[in-house]
Amino acid sequence: MTINLATSTDTPLSELLTFLSLKAFADHYLSVAETFEKQGKTSVDYLKELALRESERRTNVRLGRLLKQAKLPRTKVLSDFEIGRIHGLSPALIQRLASGNFIDMHENILIFGNPGTGKTHLSIALAREWSFLGRRVLFTTASQLVQELKIAQRDLKLHQAIKKFDAFEVLVIDDISYIPLERNDTDVLFQLLADRYETRSIVITSNLPFSKWGQIFKDDMTTAAAIDRLVHHAEILELNADSYRIKTAQDKKETTSTKMEKDESQNPSKKDVAKITKISHKRGRVKV
Repeated sequence: MTINLATSTDTPLSELLTFLSLKAFADHYLSVAETFEKQGKTSVDYLKELALRESERRTNVRLGRLLKQAKLPRTKVLSDFEIGRIHGLSPALIQRLASGNFIDMHENILIFGNPGTGKTHLSIALAREWSFLGRRVLFTTASQLVQELKIAQRDLKLHQAIKKFDAFEVLVIDDISYIPLERNDTDVLFQLLADRYETRSIVITSNLPFSKWGQIFKDDMTTAAAIDRLVHHAEILELNADSYRIKTAQDKKETTSTKMEKDESQNPSKKDVAKITKISHKRGRVKV
C-alpha cells in the first residue's frame, strides 16, 4: 500500500479506513449506516457510534497487550478467592487494593502466610485487576528475577536490567522465601528493591515473617535495610488460615468416603449377598 493511497479520491472507503487503522470503522460502517438510516438518526450520531466502537476496540487491544505483558502464570480471579477463610482479612481492604489507587502513591503490598493459604492466588488476581485498569504490571517468581539479574550482572548490564523494570508500575515478586540466596544474589535483589523505593510499587509474597528474613538476605544490615524500604509505604496482609489445598484434598476425601459408604449401604457387597442368601435358605424364603 503506497503513501498516495490516503489522498487518492478513487480509493475505496474500506481501504482508507484500514490505512488509518480504523478497523472498527472498516468493519461496521456499512451495517451501522443502514441501521441508523432506518432509525432516522443524524450523521453526527452515526459518526459517534463508529467512534465509540473504535475506542472500545482499541481499549480491548491495549488491555489484551497489558495482560500478555504481565506474564501471569495462570488465570486467577478475585471473586474465587475465599476471603472469609482468612481471619481478620477485610474484604473492603482487598477491594481498595484492587482499585489500584496505591500505585499512584508508589506503595507496596506484602502478603505473608503459610504454604497453601492463597498468597499466589491473591497476587495473580490483583495483578489481573490492575491490568484491566490499564496499569503496567509484571509478575515473576523470586528465583526467576534473581537469575535474570545475576545474568545481567555477569554481563555488566545490571543497571540497565534494573531500569528496565521501571517500565512496570507494579512488580509482583512471588515466593521470595523459597530462593536459596547467596551473598551476590542478595546484592542484586537489594539493588532492585532500593531502586524502586518511592518510585514504583512492589508486591511480595512470602512464607517467612520478617523475623526470619535473615535467611533470605544472609546479612543483618541488608535485611534491615530491605525491610525498612519495603514497609515504609506498605499494606501488609497476613493470610492466617489452614492450607486451602490440604483442606480441599481432605474435603474431597471425606466426600468420596461418604459416597462409598452410601453406595455400600444401598448396594450390599458379594459377601453380604451370600450371607443374606444363606439366611434366606434357612428360613425357606429362597427356592433354588
